[in-house]
Amino acid sequence: MKTPSIIEMLQAGVHFGHQKFRWHPKMAEYIFTERHGVHIIDLQKTQVQLEKVLPEVKQMAADGKQILFVSTKPQAREVVKKAAQECGMPYLTDRWLGGMLTNFPEIKKLIKKYNSLKEQQANGELEKYTKKERVTIGKDIEKMDTYLAGICNVTKIPEAIFVPAVQREKTAVVEAGRTGVTVVGICDTNANQTRVNHVIPANDDAVRAIELMVNTVRDAIIEGKKEWENKKTLDKKEVKDVKTEVKSVNPVGKFKREA
Repeated sequence: MKTPSIIEMLQAGVHFGHQKFRWHPKMAEYIFTERHGVHIIDLQKTQVQLEKVLPEVKQMAADGKQILFVSTKPQAREVVKKAAQECGMPYLTDRWLGGMLTNFPEIKKLIKKYNSLKEQQANGELEKYTKKERVTIGKDIEKMDTYLAGICNVTKIPEAIFVPAVQREKTAVVEAGRTGVTVVGICDTNANQTRVNHVIPANDDAVRAIELMVNTVRDAIIEGKKEWENKKTLDKKEVKDVKTEVKSVNPVGKFKREA
């Protein structure tokens, strides 16, 4: 599991924080200095945090846990969506669905309805409706595509959320805190890190910085998922071996009830 070097982070602009007057005192420990009114993040501390956080993320994936990627920042949406798809995790990139964590039963119903409509659309079952009804249903599906496509396979509350811009996604972080969902978050100098379980101090505005941090987390998840898949394969093999052993010791028909 590779952690970006300080040079790589410098080149991506990970060290640039926000303007001094926008800082949050809770991020003081991660601020190295101030230049021209802008806070500079201590990249050595960023690296230390990554070395702590990435193994935790990897372990979550290795345990088969689901990590929801959340980012509604315009410059981060495509990066986050692509990374989530590459590591097989759900994502929300257009807007946070209120109650996603605190009222999941209702969100689950919405996802179920969406999946049902998509299936009917794919199978041609919508042809039974009138043209006007099909147009209305089509618009509903198109609208739901925007918000639900990334979570269509979510059947339970995710065990964790990954937030590449904690200050932007306050509602998601608050809901996670209320429901006991683990938060892995990128915190810029204006963020309140107190609700974040695993803090990554970094620039959350520059596309290159976002891409570097998000892809680093993605890679940790991919490594963890490989371990999860290997474990499942091994478990299946062990079950199969046990069944074979039992069958060889007690072959069918060896012990028959006497009349």
